[in-house]
Amino acid sequence: MPARRNLNKAVVRQGELLFHETGCANCHVATLRTGSLAGVQEVANQTIHPYTDLLVHDMGPGLADNRPDLRANGQEWRTAPLWGIGLVETVNGHTNFLHDGRARSLLEAILWHGGEAAAAQSKVLNMSAANRAALIAFLQSL
Repeated sequence: MPARRNLNKAVVRQGELLFHETGCANCHVATLRTGSLAGVQEVANQTIHPYTDLLVHDMGPGLADNRPDLRANGQEWRTAPLWGIGLVETVNGHTNFLHDGRARSLLEAILWHGGEAAAAQSKVLNMSAANRAALIAFLQSL
């Protein structure tokens, strides 16, 4: 994945603190370590920063498509990795987010979160505009 950008900007550092304070980092985990797989030693035991826990979470009825997928029901989703999310517009030419592209911005994607993420979403809703901008600046640095 691409390297992070603007790491030393105060607004990005503030946004990273807010990312943790809101609870976003509970599911969008910054650092993971890969395991081992026979025949693929090149990627074994690597420290990566995907901003995901790779788990399935209940995201509430607002985000639901009511279509079960294997053992996940229609409102359960795997935590999307956020690494590289700040380059979506540059690389893909759009700012559509979430599993179905319904969110047209990072803030809108956050506001679609519900279920297990409802408390974090509420904290973002109650932030000042400056803090929301800092949070988005952090996400854009990924």
